[in-house]
Amino acid sequence: MTPRLRAAGPAPPDDALVAMADPTRWRMLNLVAAHGEETATTLAAQLPVSRPAVAKHLSVLSRAGLVGARRSGREVRYHVRPGRLEEAARWVSRLAAEWDARLAAIKRIAESLEDS
Repeated sequence: MTPRLRAAGPAPPDDALVAMADPTRWRMLNLVAAHGEETATTLAAQLPVSRPAVAKHLSVLSRAGLVGARRSGREVRYHVRPGRLEEAARWVSRLAAEWDARLAAIKRIAESLEDS
């Protein structure tokens, strides 16, 4: 069994990482970020998926805390919630720093063996 990668500190934001891993949701998140706000209808017009599929993807992004929603008349307008993105970015940065330290240690060991 392969051990799971874990950065030191708080647990990874698994739900946010899983939500962003899907290419359609990643593209949707980027579209919402680029435009400030989007509706499911306007997103569906920019993507090769149906409006109901967009609504399901937005639900996943919302549950993961990546987007928020506000009602404006009959429309629901979605916006990015940067706090959750920043949390995921901090976790990935900590993980990268741990791997950089591990790789530097391996390099030092390999170099010391070459010198022997």
